[in-house]
Amino acid sequence: MAPEAVSATDIVLTEGVILLGAGVAFVMLFRRFGLGAVLGYLVAGAIVGPQGLGLVGGGESKLAIAEIGIVLLLFLVGLELNPTRLWRLKRDIFGLGLLQVIACGLALTGVIFLFTGFSWGAALALGLPLGLSSTAQVLPSLKSSGRINSPFGEKAFSILLFQDLSIVPLITIIAALSRNPADAGGPPGWQMALYTVAAIAGLVLAGRFLLRPLLVLVGNLGERELFVAVGLFTVLASAALMHSLHLSTALGAFVAGVMLADSPYRHEIEADVEPFRSILLGLFFLAVGMVLDLHAVMDNPLFVLGVAVTLVVVKAAIITGLARLFGIDWRQGLALGLLLSQGGEFGFVLFAQAQNALLIAPEAASLFSAIVTLSMATTPFLMLFARRLEFAKPRDGSDLDGPEEAPQGTALVIGYGRFGQTVAQMLMARGCAVTMIDKKPSQIEVSSQFDIKVYYGDGTRIDLLRRAGADYARILAFCIDDPTLDRKVLEPILEAFPQAAVFVRAFDRRQVMRLTELDLAGVTREVFESAVCMGLNVLAALGVSEEQRQEIERQYREVDQQRLDRQVETGDLLSARGMMYSAGHRAHLMDSNVAEDPVT
Repeated sequence: MAPEAVSATDIVLTEGVILLGAGVAFVMLFRRFGLGAVLGYLVAGAIVGPQGLGLVGGGESKLAIAEIGIVLLLFLVGLELNPTRLWRLKRDIFGLGLLQVIACGLALTGVIFLFTGFSWGAALALGLPLGLSSTAQVLPSLKSSGRINSPFGEKAFSILLFQDLSIVPLITIIAALSRNPADAGGPPGWQMALYTVAAIAGLVLAGRFLLRPLLVLVGNLGERELFVAVGLFTVLASAALMHSLHLSTALGAFVAGVMLADSPYRHEIEADVEPFRSILLGLFFLAVGMVLDLHAVMDNPLFVLGVAVTLVVVKAAIITGLARLFGIDWRQGLALGLLLSQGGEFGFVLFAQAQNALLIAPEAASLFSAIVTLSMATTPFLMLFARRLEFAKPRDGSDLDGPEEAPQGTALVIGYGRFGQTVAQMLMARGCAVTMIDKKPSQIEVSSQFDIKVYYGDGTRIDLLRRAGADYARILAFCIDDPTLDRKVLEPILEAFPQAAVFVRAFDRRQVMRLTELDLAGVTREVFESAVCMGLNVLAALGVSEEQRQEIERQYREVDQQRLDRQVETGDLLSARGMMYSAGHRAHLMDSNVAEDPVT
């Protein structure tokens, strides 16, 4: 037993080191040349796999495990389906997205049927997946450039979202065309439909009456590890339920994501699940590279190149035409077509399904996987051209919005207590888009009674801020009651989001002194302004004239700022204490006792 256990451990460790090492090396290399992580993983898998150097084997078994990465990706897609945003984008998602999937899929099916000699069933199993684009390539690009919430970005997001939603119907179509006798023994179509409806209804009820109360309980405990466990449990349990009913695991994960899309705990779960999704999706692309039949590709290089070029041209032309049909300027329409012209990662999943269904041979699955890979290699270059078209202005400028039509931008308010509420309300009064984050479940529940959406999470975590939209936010307002918020916490946030103006609520002078070396847009002492206001009211009650009150306020603010500057300069709280007003001090305007807490 012991030698076998050691041998198995050696194999796992050795293959793990080789796969991760090759993946890291090639992803860094490909990113250096702007080709993206997906291609890096695919090439790394092909080189170290059985068809390449033969350093790692068992590509099929690794692919089965790594498909959990696809499941997690669909879960995160479901989390994006906030009902308000879904309703606002309904025309683009269910209009433009639907037409794109149908038109591109059928056009490519026709090309394959007419020019390659495949049967109709095989052509459908190959052409429909080729109509999908790469969410893993396009979405990160839109997010990193801050264009995800622009009109152009929302069009691209809507199409990608519908493509992801179409995975389940496409899997169903391939299953219906299956020639595999094992599939014939499965449940009939009407029974599968009933299973699907019942499973979705069960997941929705479980989400509302079991999962949400569980998240409230976990939130009250404040243990981040439990959020990670609950998030993964939700994904795997919903996928396992669907698998037990012979349904798509991706559908189960997607429904689980939709259940939590409007939950205040959405950003916390998203940030916790994302690292697992990234690792497993990377392993998925490594495994795809490992199972590619490189000999079949090398025997048919012209076929692979020709179909890849045809794929990009056909999709770009169709998407451009559909964009014009939906009233999009031809430049942005062409940019959209070029951005989404590649094949997508779900093609690898669907080609494997078609192979298992005996619709296509393993060599065909490898050939078309290579075609998708080659089309993805064109994406970084086409993206550069697409960006130029996207931001190009019409010559007459007649249909451009002026500066007054520019969006107000996005603000994140971290901490929605008494302080944060006022800041957020003032921003919303101006019409700014504001996302509120708080880590107190009780505060979130109270806010929901006033129809205010506050998300749960630790707003000092960079990964959570990024999931909440900090990459394209103009304002980050830290309104949390935390005297320990200091340079160590804020400096990485400033480096991660350099485009955002960062404002901080400070507990007292000591905290202000600790924050002065940072490049903050503003630091506000939490009780200073309210104390000055009350001081003015007290002076008014004593009969001090308005003119004198204004002069006293001016003098006090000036002296206070001078004291603070001296304290910051010396790092000594007691510095310039002689400048403070004290009992018995007689101001030149009137007798008054104006004093201050030394550390307020």
